[in-house]
Amino acid sequence: MFKLNLKIALRNLWKNKGYTLINIAGLSIGMASCILIFIFIRYQLSYDQQFVKKDRIYRVVSYWKYAEGEEFSKGVPMPLAPAMRNDFAMLEDVAVLQRGGGVIKVNDRNGKERLKIDQKTFYVNPEFFKLFDYPWLQGDPQKDLREPHTVALSEEMAVKLFGDWHRAVGQTINYNNKTDLKVTGVFADIPQNNSNVIQVAISYAGFESRNLKEWNNVNDASECYVLLKEGQNVADLQGPKAAFIKKYYVAPGTGKPDIFFQPLADVHKDENYGNFSQKTTGMKEIWGLAVIGVFLMLTACINFVNLATAQAVSRSKEVGVRKVMGSRRSDLMLQFLTETLTLTFFALLLACVITEAALPGLAALFKEKLSFSLLQQPVILLFMLGLVVFVGFLAGFYPAMVLSGLRPALAIKNKVSIGNMGGGALRQVLVVVQFALTVVLITGTLVVLKQMQFMREKPLGFNASAIALPNVPADSLSLLKHDILKTRILNIPGVLSASFCSAAPSSGDNNLTNFAYRGTRDADFQVNTKSADQDYIKAFGLQVLAGRALSKSDTLKEFVVNETLLKKLNVRNPQEAIGKIITLGGRYKAPIVGVVKDFNNMNLREAISPVILFSSKKSSSMLAVKMDSHQIPSVMKNIEQTWNSCFPNNVYKSTFMEEDINSYYESEQVMGALFKVFASVIIFIAFIGLFGLISFVATQRTKEMAIRKVLGATTLELVKMLNTSFIIMVFIANLVAWPVAYIFISRWLSRYTYRIELNIWPFAVAMLISMLVTLLTVSLRSYRAAKTNPIDALKYE
Repeated sequence: MFKLNLKIALRNLWKNKGYTLINIAGLSIGMASCILIFIFIRYQLSYDQQFVKKDRIYRVVSYWKYAEGEEFSKGVPMPLAPAMRNDFAMLEDVAVLQRGGGVIKVNDRNGKERLKIDQKTFYVNPEFFKLFDYPWLQGDPQKDLREPHTVALSEEMAVKLFGDWHRAVGQTINYNNKTDLKVTGVFADIPQNNSNVIQVAISYAGFESRNLKEWNNVNDASECYVLLKEGQNVADLQGPKAAFIKKYYVAPGTGKPDIFFQPLADVHKDENYGNFSQKTTGMKEIWGLAVIGVFLMLTACINFVNLATAQAVSRSKEVGVRKVMGSRRSDLMLQFLTETLTLTFFALLLACVITEAALPGLAALFKEKLSFSLLQQPVILLFMLGLVVFVGFLAGFYPAMVLSGLRPALAIKNKVSIGNMGGGALRQVLVVVQFALTVVLITGTLVVLKQMQFMREKPLGFNASAIALPNVPADSLSLLKHDILKTRILNIPGVLSASFCSAAPSSGDNNLTNFAYRGTRDADFQVNTKSADQDYIKAFGLQVLAGRALSKSDTLKEFVVNETLLKKLNVRNPQEAIGKIITLGGRYKAPIVGVVKDFNNMNLREAISPVILFSSKKSSSMLAVKMDSHQIPSVMKNIEQTWNSCFPNNVYKSTFMEEDINSYYESEQVMGALFKVFASVIIFIAFIGLFGLISFVATQRTKEMAIRKVLGATTLELVKMLNTSFIIMVFIANLVAWPVAYIFISRWLSRYTYRIELNIWPFAVAMLISMLVTLLTVSLRSYRAAKTNPIDALKYE
C-alpha cells in the first residue's frame, strides 16, 4: 500500500512541476535556515557542559545596588576565595582563576633564546582542576601545581614551545623576564566552547599582588568558582552569605555590595558579567534566533497549505473517481499525507545541501567552529527527522482533510471551486498570518540596523579615531625606559600625542574600589579607577570642565574625576570639587585638580560609571598613541621599530581603539547580519508562495475574466480586481504585526542604556516594502492573466 501511495505521489509531484518547485524551494530554504539555527543554538548551549560536576559548579560574581542603578563585575576581592573556603561548610572546593599575561621565553640547551611569545596566562590553584576535570596527558594537578613557580601547559602550547608535548614536563620557561617556571604537567586542549580557554596554567602559590588581602578592591581579572557538596542546594548558601558579607564587606563601608552564585551554565549566556573568553550569547539572542526559525518554517508551511488547497480544484475529478471506486476518506488522507511527506523529504535533501554550503559563512560570522556532521552529532539527524515529520503533518494535514472531503458528485462534474471548498477564509487568514510574520521580521531588522548605526555614530565623550594602544612592560627595569620610549615615539612624524595609562577611557577590563570624599566614611558606591599620565586628556580628547589635567608624576599625587562621580555625591558645580580631598581604597589621599566631561567608560548597554584618573607609573600597561589619520601605516611601522629597540626582551603587541570599541558590539553586529539574511529569506518564501497562489487563483478565474473582457472590462480593471483582495490582506497583516513587533522591539531595546527612540518610521517602511513587493508580485501574474485572449478561455463553452 505504501509503495503504491509513494508511486502515485511521485507521479503527481512530477505532473505539477510548478507547484512542486515552489513548495520545495520554500520548504528547503526554511528547513535549511532552521537547521543552521539549530546547529548554532546547540553549540551555544554546549558551552561549559563537558565537565562531570557541571551541575554543582558556580561562579562567584560581585554586584552593587545603588539608589540610582546597579553595577556588575565578574571579579571578586582577592581574599574572598580563602575566606569562603573557611566560612561555607556546604562547599566541597573553592577554586581561584586569576588572569595574567606576558612574555614567555624558551631557551635551547646552550641557554640561547629559542622562542619568545606574548601569551595570556592564568594563575590557578590545584582545586581548579577538581572542579574542571580537564584530561591530563602528563602530571597530576593535585600534586604538581601546589608548589610556587610551577606551570602546566595545554597540549597545543606544549607543542608550540617544545615541538612535542612528551618532552615538555621537566623543562623550564621564563615568564615576564624575571621568573623561571618549571613545567610539571600537560593537559589536553580545551574545546573552544568553553568560557575559560586556558593554555598556560601557573600555580597560584606563586602569585603576588598588593591586593591579596584587600577587600575593598574588585578587579575583573580575579574570578572565583565554588563546588557544592553533593546533596546541597545553592539556596543553602543564602544564610551563610549574609553573615559572610557582614563580616568582610562592612568595613570600611562599600554601600550595598552583594555576591551571587552564578550557575556554570549561565557564565556564557550572562552579558552583565561576561567571561575570560570574551564570548557571550545572551538568552535573548538565542530565543530570538529560535523565534526566527519558527517564523521561517511557519511561512513555508503556510505556503504549502495555501497552494495545496488551491490546487485541490484541479484534483477534484481524481478525488471523485477514487471515491466512486471505493476509496475511503482515510485512504485518501493517507495518500495526500504521503505526497506531503515525500515532498518534504526532497526539500530536506536540498536543505542539507544549502546547509553545507552556508555553514562556513555562518561559522565565519559567529567566529565559532561549527560543523554539520550527522555521525559526530546524531542529535542533528534526530532534529531533521523530527522536522520532516512535524512539517509534513503540519503542512499536509489540513490540505488532506480538504481534498479527501470533496463530494464525489460535484468533483466528477468538475463543479468544485475555491469558494465552495470551505477553505477560502482559512487561506485568507493564513496569508495574513504569513505576512504579519514577515512584517515583524522586516521591522525588527530595520530597528536593529538603526540601533547599530546609532552606536557607531554616538559621541562617546572622547576621540577614538587613529589611536593605537601598544602594550608596555611594567617590570622595574622596563619602567626606567618608559620616558625614553615616549620621547622617541613623540618624535616620529605623524604622532600627535602619547600617554601612558592602565586602560583607555572605554575598556572591557575595569577596576572598582572604595573611596571617601571629604571625610573618613566611604561613599555608598564604588568608583572605576584608571591610571594615566599628564597627556591622557589630550591624547583621547577629553573635555575639561573645571580645573586642569594631571601634572607630571610617577606616583599618585592628585585626582581628576568625571561628572557622574560628582552627581552621585550631589556636587552640582564642578568648580566646587576642585581642591577637595579624596581617599582612595583607604590608603591614598590626594586633592581633586580637575573635572572632565562624562565619557562612556563601558559599552552603550551600560550607564556611565563614576571614574577617577590618577598618576601611577607602575600601573601603566599601555601607551596610547594619537596619530595623523593619513599616516597610520608608516607611523605604526615606526612605532613598532622604536618599541622593539627599547624592549628587545619583550614582544610587541598593539590594537586600535576603534577596533576595541567595535568588539563590544560583535553580538549586535552578528544579530544585524542574521536579521538581514533571514528577513530576505522570509520575504522570498512569502512572495514565491504569493506568486503561486495568485497563479492558481488567476487560472480558476480565467473564464470569469474572459467574460468580463468581452463585456468591456479593460486590462487595468481586471488587474485591479485580482490585486485588491491581496493588497487588503497585506494591509491587515501590517496592522496585526505592528503591536507584536512593538513589544518584541521594545524589550530588545530595553537592554541598552543608550538607544534610539522608537517611532513610526520602521513600521511605515515595513508596510511600504510589503505592499510594494505584493503589488509587484501579484500584478505581474494578474496582468498576464488579464491579457489572455478571451476566445481561448471560452471556446469550450
